[in-house]
Amino acid sequence: MDYILNGDCDYIVAEGSAILTTEDVLNAIHWANDALISINSATREFDINVFDTLGMRNLSGMVGEVFGKSVKYHSGGRLEGNLHQDGYPDLLLVDTEDKLAYYHSLYRVEGDKKYPYNKRDFSPFRYGGIEVKATCGSTPTATETTPKPLIGEQRFQIVNAFDWKAHHRDTNNLLGVLWDFIDGVPTIVACFFRNDLTVDDWGRIVQPREGGGRTTSVSIMNSGGVSKMCRGWVAVINDPVYTSKLSARKWIGIDVSR
Repeated sequence: MDYILNGDCDYIVAEGSAILTTEDVLNAIHWANDALISINSATREFDINVFDTLGMRNLSGMVGEVFGKSVKYHSGGRLEGNLHQDGYPDLLLVDTEDKLAYYHSLYRVEGDKKYPYNKRDFSPFRYGGIEVKATCGSTPTATETTPKPLIGEQRFQIVNAFDWKAHHRDTNNLLGVLWDFIDGVPTIVACFFRNDLTVDDWGRIVQPREGGGRTTSVSIMNSGGVSKMCRGWVAVINDPVYTSKLSARKWIGIDVSR
């Protein structure tokens, strides 16, 4: 896959540190896409479509996890994964000896596993870091003549909105990716980053309903936050299906291929 990089964005800067170059991000995108292709091939050997098995609700989480691990791998040791599943942020900043020593003090090792001593040290992590989230956007309500795209079908031609979700309105330093199915496999088609998100970029927190409904609280990024993220585009796949549509005023606002 060929991608267009934002020439005005050389580094991903968070907590006052230049953590990643745009080339690092591009390498992470390629690595994540390759991993998803491999996962698809390996499970197909057993007549399993793992993406069907997960369903759309879980696929974005999987894409985000794969991309997050790829970003960590390509960070040159400047980022470590959050050891608590509900911790914040996803990738922890350990770009100095002091920060790394502090991180190592927060867990014990048994075999090849790291066991955190408690959650509070990881939510939030003292030195911050980068949050990673993925979305595939939303499509119009299905009708008899226009059904919803099936899992594995390219969908961006009819995507009418996209956003990212968080458990609180303080989420910042967000590396957000947009993905779609290409040749039946989830593929990252665009990446965005902002280090200046505020609570005003997120909607009110929706709490779980008593007796059922949502299992966790969630805040959905509003249109202003999405526009802000899009202005911080890092990479877009070099395909007119995406470059043309993302040029909409409510998104990037320019055709990045020109």
